Amino acid sequence: MPRLSVNLNKIATLRNSRGGEVPSVLEAVAVCVAAGAPGITVHPREDERHIRPDDVYAVAEALEAVRDRVEYNIEGNPRPQLIEMVERVRPDQCTLVPVRPGELTSEAGWPADTPKEQLREIIARFQEAGVRVSVFVDPDPEPIDWARELGADRVELYTEPYARAFEQGGRALAVSLERFGDACRHAHALGLGINAGHDLDLQNLRTFLGLPHVEEVSIGHALISRALFVGLGEVVSEYLRITSR
Repeated sequence: MPRLSVNLNKIATLRNSRGGEVPSVLEAVAVCVAAGAPGITVHPREDERHIRPDDVYAVAEALEAVRDRVEYNIEGNPRPQLIEMVERVRPDQCTLVPVRPGELTSEAGWPADTPKEQLREIIARFQEAGVRVSVFVDPDPEPIDWARELGADRVELYTEPYARAFEQGGRALAVSLERFGDACRHAHALGLGINAGHDLDLQNLRTFLGLPHVEEVSIGHALISRALFVGLGEVVSEYLRITSR
C-alpha cells in the first residue's frame, strides 16, 4: 500500500505571509497524525519562504513519539545547512531536490549529467546516519540510472507532466501512463524504491496508483488547498481512502 506523506510547506507559507505562528505547523502535524497520515514532509528552502530551520527541528520533536508509525521526510537541495539539519534530526528519509534560480516550486528532476561525486558522498553520509535517501528525477531511464549510480535508495518521480496529461485525457494520458509505468518498472528492476510527487491530487491520484511499485506519494499544495474548505483532517482521510485501496 503506498504511503501518503503530507507536505506542510503551504501551512508555513500562510503563516509567514502574516508573521507570528498562525497557522501553526505543529498543530497541522498533530491533525495529520490524528487523521492517520503515515508521513510528514517538509522542504526547508534557503530563502525560508515557507518551512524554516526551526520548523524542521520542531516537527522532528513533535513526531518523536509516533516515529514507529509516521515517517519524517526532509526535502531540499544538498547545501551545507540542509546537511546539518538531516544529520542532526536523522529523519526516516531525505529527498534530494535540485534548485533553479527564481523557481516558485520544483520544476524538474536532477539532470542525468549532474556530477556524481559530491552527491554520492552526501548520500553515503546520510545512509551511515540511518537515513534513507531518495533523489528527485524525471521519469526517464537516464536520470534513474544516474540515481542508482549515486547509491540512492529511492527515486521520487516528478509527476507534473502526468498531472498535465491527466487534464488532457485521451492519447496524452495514455502516453504519460506508459512513460511513468516504464519508469517505475525500470527503477524497480534496478533495486530502487519509487516515490512520486508534484501536482498529484484527489482527481488524478487513483489512476496514477494503478502503476506498479509506487511506495510513497508526497502531496502538499492540492491537499492544503482543499483543507481550507473541508478541514485538514477530513482531506487527509480522503487521500488515505485512495492510497489504502
